[in-house]
Amino acid sequence: MTATAQGSRRARPGSDGPLLLTQRRIWIIFSALIAGMLLSSLDQTIVSTAMPTIVGDLGGVAHQAWITTGYLLASTIVMPIYGKFGDVIGRRNLFLVAIALFTLASLGCAVSTDFWQFVVFRALQGLGGGGLMILSQAIIADIVPASERGKYLGPLGAIFGLSAVGGPLLGGFFVDHLTWHWAFWINIPVGIAAFTVAWFALTLPSKKASRRVDGLGVLLLSATTACLVFFTESGGNRDHGWGAPETWAWGAGFLVAAALFVFVESRAEDPIIPLSFFRNRTFVTATAIGFVLGVGMFAAIGFVPTFLQMASGTSAAVSGLLMLPMMAGLMGTSILSGTLITKTGKYRMFPIVGTVLVGLAMLSMTTLAASTPIWLICVYLFVFGAGLGLIMQVVVLVAQNAVPPEQVGTATSTNNYFREVGASLGVAVFGALFTSRLTDALRDVFTSAGGSASDAASASASIDPTALAELPQTIQDGIVNAYADSLAPVFWYLLPFIAVALVLALFIPQMRLADVAGMVARGEAVGGAEADELERAQRGPAVPAAADAPAPASPTGAERDGRDPA
Repeated sequence: MTATAQGSRRARPGSDGPLLLTQRRIWIIFSALIAGMLLSSLDQTIVSTAMPTIVGDLGGVAHQAWITTGYLLASTIVMPIYGKFGDVIGRRNLFLVAIALFTLASLGCAVSTDFWQFVVFRALQGLGGGGLMILSQAIIADIVPASERGKYLGPLGAIFGLSAVGGPLLGGFFVDHLTWHWAFWINIPVGIAAFTVAWFALTLPSKKASRRVDGLGVLLLSATTACLVFFTESGGNRDHGWGAPETWAWGAGFLVAAALFVFVESRAEDPIIPLSFFRNRTFVTATAIGFVLGVGMFAAIGFVPTFLQMASGTSAAVSGLLMLPMMAGLMGTSILSGTLITKTGKYRMFPIVGTVLVGLAMLSMTTLAASTPIWLICVYLFVFGAGLGLIMQVVVLVAQNAVPPEQVGTATSTNNYFREVGASLGVAVFGALFTSRLTDALRDVFTSAGGSASDAASASASIDPTALAELPQTIQDGIVNAYADSLAPVFWYLLPFIAVALVLALFIPQMRLADVAGMVARGEAVGGAEADELERAQRGPAVPAAADAPAPASPTGAERDGRDPA
């Protein structure tokens, strides 16, 4: 019996037949992944529209960046853990844990009555959301060959585009007609539905760990990530600044933790992030693109709805509708690029064109002002979304294709990890720049209207779109201009990162995409036409004979493994 056949039989404990990756089963599993991805991505965007109201209610305007930073920091820390553990013990149970954790944390956010309590539950959401993002992409690599993976990764990327609009729309509706708490109550039924679908549809094998878990590596990686984000957050915060000793204490902690992490990983039996990845040119280039893009992408997405509400004077619901062009652009190019990659096997041009489009959109956003026409903002957002759709899932596919099948989960999580590190840095640094400028501008607005410094600080800390409409017209105009003047210049600081992403995209190599799914290459399943033939045989009258005979007669799968360029 071949290794593939033996692994196939081990893939489903208690079953006499192999795990068959037929097209029907792939689509059933894919439905579970879509449900999990929707849950995670929807929450990231639903908060962006509700953020001004949340911080106004809980009193945290000066610290509002932590709502996003806390989530990103937590999800970033756990990404490599989910990726490595998925490779070692299987991904099904981890996926279910991630959904459950995310749903319970949403409940905590909904009942929060204090700003920092809310931030803590947002971080707990990130612990689940990071797993949903990584495991969805890794499971696709398990069940679909790289040569066909684009048409599946495209819709997964489109889910992010759908959420980019669906989230702000829902958030706007809840803020305008209910309360901001419903932005989290809505996750409860969605989470239960996603858990139910995954429980029945996600039929993946479990494994038994054969090597010791790299616990020290996990701790040091978490410490490195946390110190880096706190360093940038403290440096960009007006209460501390780059000259503060606590800022540089975090910086020193980052350097020490990073050095220890590299030392430990170079000697670990099964490292959480193999250092061999960084000798792989293709993987390094794809991951670097994700990192620098993450800096600019999330900083822009996180604060655009706030600008639309406060600087343009639109309601929360209308600001959600204004994100529709971005969704259309992202969904269209994400699906189109995935389909074209599957048909042609060529992927190199998409990140190049995508970074050019993102750069053009970012340059246009530097001109945003309270007087900018709504239709022009929609054009900027469409181009921005179209560029993102050409990059996001493509760099993940490239990274997955560049490593051996048994490391696909670790490669997926490492690629996403560095993108999220970039996102955390972008939101922390540029969010701090925005809020620092905004706090000063709002204080000036209220003091110029005759208020004391303490009254101005109190009023600016609790301003939201509803409160804005009740203020005198002169103060409203001052607040609107404060938001515009504080946010638009930040986009200038993001442009160099987009330029670096373009240079990296020009050097990304074109490789042949593997034509064998990860589970098939690892000997855990039978896929393709072979799986369809086995399923037909098992359904036929000669089931016992069919169940015994096909597994040894599968040299085709073994031959395909040998041709796998990874």
